[in-house]
Amino acid sequence: MKLWQKFALGSTALLSATVLAACGNSGSSSSSSSSGKNGVSGSVKLWVDNTQVSSYKSIVKDFNKKYPDVKVKVTQSPNGSSNAKTDVAKDPSKAADVFEVPNDQLGQMASAGYINPISPDATKVIKKDNVESAVKGVTWKNKLYAFPFAMQAQTLYYNKSKLSAEDVKDWDTMTAKSVVATDFTVPYNVYPIFLSAGTYMYGKNGEDLKGTNVNTQEGVNAMKWYAAQKNNKGVMQTSNVLNQLKSGKAGAILDGPWDAVNIKKLLGKNFGVAPYPTITIGGKKVQMQAFLGIETFAVNSHTSTKNQKAAATLAQYITNKASQLVIYKDQGQIPVDKSAQQTATFKKNPVAVAVKTMSQTSHSTLMPKMPEIATLWDQAAPLINGAYSGSIKPADYMTKLTAFHNAVSKAN
Repeated sequence: MKLWQKFALGSTALLSATVLAACGNSGSSSSSSSSGKNGVSGSVKLWVDNTQVSSYKSIVKDFNKKYPDVKVKVTQSPNGSSNAKTDVAKDPSKAADVFEVPNDQLGQMASAGYINPISPDATKVIKKDNVESAVKGVTWKNKLYAFPFAMQAQTLYYNKSKLSAEDVKDWDTMTAKSVVATDFTVPYNVYPIFLSAGTYMYGKNGEDLKGTNVNTQEGVNAMKWYAAQKNNKGVMQTSNVLNQLKSGKAGAILDGPWDAVNIKKLLGKNFGVAPYPTITIGGKKVQMQAFLGIETFAVNSHTSTKNQKAAATLAQYITNKASQLVIYKDQGQIPVDKSAQQTATFKKNPVAVAVKTMSQTSHSTLMPKMPEIATLWDQAAPLINGAYSGSIKPADYMTKLTAFHNAVSKAN
């Protein structure tokens, strides 16, 4: 599932149902008792993205070998994991017991009462087995709320017949020799330029309502960078980067691991992938940033008491090392399990290696989980595109940035 599709559609629907959420369980998601083989039994409904249904049905078969007394129904999410918070909010009591959800929605869902902190035992396992960024990705107000299984960050894909591995290390060099295609109307693609410039998105920890400090010189420098790309002959604005890469009009694109298989088919022997390059902002060379997203499974707090333990057990099982490797093999999802990242297949996969590099704090910022992020996505699009297109003039940058800051800093 493309992370740019996971932008919040607005928190109104989610938060308006908070009254319903108050009826949910207040304990941790795996606190309920249960009987059956290995002490677990019950019925659990699992929501996953459409393309992943067959993979998870296979994983569930293995789960049932260990937990035969748990009946699991695997079905696709009504509107995809990108809309998990909206789908659950419609009627939490009828939503899946375990559902796939990107980490940036966890804060909103926790605040509305749709998910509970996971158990202390499960917390210990997650912290022990998974990389630090994944643990942070499922943490909200110092508690873990979901089980991580994959990481997603955009990388640079390029045509090796047009650009060399050395060329793609720097934006200025790369755009002087070929064309890079991206979409300046999608904040997910290009908002991280503000982060590259030195600003923060809801503070250093992603949980500070007043911490989006774009109304600074660093923010102005980012706006100047956007504007400069309009006149850069090596930069192409497009809503379909794959077509431009296929036609040869673009030598490189910014895209995620979800499109890696298609890009390999398009480029064949000329397929190249690398971490983001350095860029020049405010007269300085800095690392171009991306967003880091963590794919997770959460347990519905409205699941009946008799099925809570079964639901939590399933969520933990389908995100263990073996399950992560199945999804990696079948779907190209990059695992977050530490030992999975040490396997030979992972280390030999250039896409996985590039994403792992991009997951470092020097290259990416973890997607914030603030409920107010819906406002930020909505406000960022006209701000960035305005700078790029020239409809916002340099003299107005600070005024627009201050208005943006004020809008995204208001509590929902």
